[in-house]
Formats: sequence, C-alpha cells, structure tokens
Amino acid sequence: MRARKGASFQNEWQKAGRMSVLSCIQQYNPGLLILAATVCLTGIFIAVGLIYRAIQRDGKQRSGWLFLAATTGGSSVWCTHFIAMMAYKAPASVTFAPVATAVSLIVVIAGLALGFRLVITLPRAPELGGVVIGLSIVAMHYLGVAAYRIDGLVLWQYDLIAMSVIVGILFSAASAGVLMRFPRTWVSQAVALGLLALGVLTLHFIGMTALTVTPLRGLAAPDMHSLQIMAFAVAGVAFIVIGTGVATQLIDTDTAREAIEKLKQLALNDGLTGLPNRAAFSDYLGHELHRAELDGFNVAVIGINLDRFKQINDLRGHAAGDQALKIIGYRLGHLCRDGELVARIGGDEFSAIKRFTRQNELMEFLSRIETELFDPIKIKDFDAKIGASIGVAVYPQDGEETQQLINNADLAMYRAKKDVTRTVCFYEREMDEAARARSALGNDLRKAIEQNELELHYQVQHHVSSGKISGYEVLLRWRHPVRGLVPPMEFVPIAEETGLIVEIGEWVLRTACKEAASWPSDLRIAVNLSPVQFTRIGLERLVHQVLIETGLKASRLELEITESTIIEDRARALHVLRQIRALGVTIAIDDFGTGYSSLETLRSFPFDKIKLDRSFMTNAEINPQSRAIIRAVLALGKSLNISILAEGVETREQLNLLAIEGCDEAQGYYLGYPKPIMEIGTINRTPPAIADQGFAASDLAAIA
Repeated sequence: MRARKGASFQNEWQKAGRMSVLSCIQQYNPGLLILAATVCLTGIFIAVGLIYRAIQRDGKQRSGWLFLAATTGGSSVWCTHFIAMMAYKAPASVTFAPVATAVSLIVVIAGLALGFRLVITLPRAPELGGVVIGLSIVAMHYLGVAAYRIDGLVLWQYDLIAMSVIVGILFSAASAGVLMRFPRTWVSQAVALGLLALGVLTLHFIGMTALTVTPLRGLAAPDMHSLQIMAFAVAGVAFIVIGTGVATQLIDTDTAREAIEKLKQLALNDGLTGLPNRAAFSDYLGHELHRAELDGFNVAVIGINLDRFKQINDLRGHAAGDQALKIIGYRLGHLCRDGELVARIGGDEFSAIKRFTRQNELMEFLSRIETELFDPIKIKDFDAKIGASIGVAVYPQDGEETQQLINNADLAMYRAKKDVTRTVCFYEREMDEAARARSALGNDLRKAIEQNELELHYQVQHHVSSGKISGYEVLLRWRHPVRGLVPPMEFVPIAEETGLIVEIGEWVLRTACKEAASWPSDLRIAVNLSPVQFTRIGLERLVHQVLIETGLKASRLELEITESTIIEDRARALHVLRQIRALGVTIAIDDFGTGYSSLETLRSFPFDKIKLDRSFMTNAEINPQSRAIIRAVLALGKSLNISILAEGVETREQLNLLAIEGCDEAQGYYLGYPKPIMEIGTINRTPPAIADQGFAASDLAAIA
C-alpha cells in the first residue's frame, strides 16, 4: 500500500477529505460483509469441533486433527479478512500483492497449528496457546493490509493498532481458556466459538479504523465488479476447506459409530455362531419379565445342552466341532419369531426365551427347537446327529427373578440329561430341590477346603490271629458349620463330580502320612484313592513326594482302590499302580466282591491285599451263603498269596467266624469306631479302645 506520513501532507489530506474506513461503514458492500462474517463463524465452529477431536486423540492422530483444525480455522480467518477488504467500496483502484497475501495465509495456518497444540498440551495454562493464536491472527491481518494496494495516501493511528492487537490476543486467550477449563457442553462450545470469532472481527475492524485513506485526484475508479467476483471466489475456496473439515468429522463420526456398533455386536453376540451371548440373553430376559409383569403373560426360560457334541470334538477335531456349532446356531437363530430368542451361553450350552399365553404355544416352540437339534447335520464327509437335553422353567410359577429362572431351567435340563427316556424336562420343585441342595453342598465343600472344615478319623485294623493292631485306615470327615458331620457318602461323590477330590485327596494323603510317621514302625496307614485321582497326571510322583516330605517308609503306606478305578481306564490305571507299587507301597483292592469283574481285576494286577466288602459280614454268623462266600474269598487269597482283610466286623460272633476260617485281618465297629487322632490317644500296638472290649490273643486261642 502506498502511504505517506508526516505533517507536510496534512493540508493536502484536509483538502481532499480524509476517510476513516469504520466511519464510512456505509461504503462497504453489506452482502460481502455478511459473507465474511458467515465464513468466519462457520470456519471457527468447525475448527473448534476439530480441536475437540484432537483432544480425544494422541500421537499421529492428534497431529492430523490439529493440522485439519489449523487449516480450516486459518483459511477461514484469512478468507474473512480478504472478503471484508474486498467489501470496501474503495474510491481508487485496488490490487493485492500476491507474495504478501500468500505469506499471510501460511503465517496464520502455522500460527494456529502451534497455538492449538499449546492449548491441548498445556491444560493448566491453555491461555498461552490462546496468545499464540491471537498473535498469528494479528500477523495475518497486518500482512494482509500490507498486501492491499490502493492509489491513495495512507495514515496509521498507532494507538488503535495497539488496541487491535491487545483485543485480538485477549479474546483468543479467553476462548482457549473456556475451551479447556470447562466441560464440553453446547454452552461452553458456543462461548469459545463466540470469543474467537469476536476476536477476529474486532481485530479486523479496529485495525481498519486505525487506517485513514486519502484518494488521489484524477485516478480511475476501482472495478468493484471484479472485486466482488474475487470475494465470492475466495469465499468459495473457504467453504471448500470448511467442507473438507466437515466431511472429515462426519467420516470420523460414522467410523466411530460403526466401531461402537461393531464393539456392541462383539459384546452382545457370540463370535462363532452369531447368536446373542449370555449378556444379551440376560438383558432380553429382564426386559421380557418386566413386560410380563405389566401385561400378565408367561415367559419360559429354556436351557439347552448338546448331547453328543464332545464326541464330534474328540473324534473329528475342534474344527468339526466349531462347524457343528455354526450350523446349529444358524438353525436356532432362524427359527425364532416375535417373542422368541435363542442365545449361545458358552461351549455346547444354549438358552432360549419364549413369551406365551397358552401352553400349546410353548410346546410348539419346543417342538421346533427339537426338530432343529435332532435333524442330522452334515460336516464335510460325514453326517452327525447331535441331539440335546432341554430344561424349562416358566415365569411366574417357577420363579420371578432372572437368575432364579435360569437356575431352575438348568436344574430341569440336568434332570433331562440323566433321563434317557426324555428330551425335555420341566422344572419340578420337589425333584429339583434335591439337585439344588446338592449344588449348594458342592459350593460349601469348596469353602470347606479353604476354611479347614475337613478332618481325618482313624479306624483301627487288627491281626485276627494275634489280636495285635496292624494299622489304621484313614477316613475323611467334614464338620459342616451348620449341618455338623456330613456323611462321606453325601459329599465324596460331589467332590468327585466337581474335581475337588483331587485337592482333597492330596491333603488326606499328606496329612495321614505325616501323622503315621510318628507311629511305631510296624503300623501301617491305609488311604483310599478315588478313581478321579487316577485321571490326573502325576499321581505316582505325588505319592513319592509325600513319602519323602513326611519321612514315612513306603512299606507302611497302603493305598486302597476300588474295581471301578481299573475298569474306567484300565491301561492307564494299571500303569500308575505299577509305578506306585515299585516305590514299595502296598496296594489293596477295596470293596471286593461288589463289582462286576472282581476276578478279572485280581488277574490284571498283583494286589497285596483284598478287603472283603462289609456287606458279606452282615448276618454271616447265621447265613450259610455269606459264610460260603467268605470261605471262598479266603481260599482265593491263600491260593494267590494275597492277604485278606474283612470289613464290617460288628459282633464277637463275626470275629470268631473269621478266626475259624483263617482270615488275616479285621476291621469294624466291634474292634473300634473311627475317631480323630486326638481321641485315640497315643497310638501303640494295643490301644485302650480294643483292650476294653476284651479282644486279645487268648480269646482266639480259646476259640481254636
């Protein structure tokens, strides 16, 4: 801009007539002024939104959003300035210096980028970033004014220039403070936008007020039409840049929405089958129960467990198992109608919900489920018929709470699984309460291990011929805090089903061996092993480790197993038994004579002892058949050179019978009840409990 300064020009200005840009606001094109303000507000609005996006990101994504914010905001401010400049109806010819104009755009974009980054990275002093933003806008404005070429004389008022700089910086700093120090709401966003826009506009008009132009006489009037076209072209470019920012935000919003939907899908749907998962099932059931409470209809909760899925996994591999689940999931998902839902809960378990008013509606739904589950499915080159066990609990008669209905449906489903004659079982309170009590007992048993509620009782074993103690059998007892002593026949099967017997069995073995190590060296300790323990790898190593830790001689440990241990996994069980016996441990077969293949069991392994089941001792003194069986077992033991111990000796007559038939050892209530170690006292060869009953070698001599 050509300008002349100093008092020598004062008279000339007065003659020509001075014109303040602000005082001649009527000389502006109002349409272009509105366009400039629109560009300013729109661009800053989008820039503020982009800054919020940058705040939520880090690393390269943050830098990308800051660049977009700076480009959008800087371009908008730059376009606002030049559109407003071109809106002025200048009395003389006007041009723009291209280099200075381009530099002003670069300066404002770079300055805003730096300022925005400082605003974000200095959350305790965002106003410092606002100062940088204000300075960059000031620099852009006065570089733009410097690029404004008009044929006339120019005078600057420096006090107004300083005011414009201060106002621009203050408004920018205040906008940054609101942006970072207040929660993001439409109010805070509007205030931040308004302050920054106000800073840009006041800077421009105060800065232009500082400028006084005196046109030179005789010069051609400016081509206002060309300036208007240029202004609209600049505005068009501005809106393209702003549109780019808007499009980027929309794409990011859609991408985020799609990501959220995908995450929601993953959170509420099973990844393999595409069916709703456990969380979605619970939500839907809660919704249906609420509707049922208001509208009075019934809701059935259906538990489904596939019957032969494990066989497919074992025989055909997990890929075939997954394919089977996909097919079943597809079938069950596509059979659902209004008020029906099928979900995969996990593994080979599914659950369904049916809203109904008449019983036949529920039965029809169950029939459709059965059809899909029992129809053969084709997997590669083979057909599989899986089948399922189904349990049903109905709201409100079988429960009113979500978890209660699910639990009751599961109880009915487990009953269906055990009943080979039925596929579907409805919840029946009387029948399923026993299962519930059993489940509760299992939970208590798990706590019993942690809370040391388990204890060991010891039952004495005697040599029949001499009356001397040969050892003790350790028996597990559970002292429940509410129920008192729980019989082993109640909790041991539960421990085996849940796998807790492995942990319990190790504790029993370790504790019993530690106790027996302090006894006389000729007394043995007998410990029962569960078949479940043989399914775990390392039983032989555990026995060896316990013997070393406790210092108990291997020959003093007797491990008792039942026939079922060998029958369930013959090869593995025999291999483990051989390894344990190689340590020097005695192996006894317990409950002999009650199984289906007792003689085959004896042939398969060289047992050291046979424990004759207590059932054969009942009324043996008066029952010829029982006496014949006892005599046969004793003869078998002698021929195989295996020691025989008779369990369940409860009377002197039974003991006399065993002595006459030549039994080696005896155990039973007549000889001593199982007791805690503290009640037995000091263990020796003839404890008081036996001596009090008068059982001694002299008695046997008299019998002989």
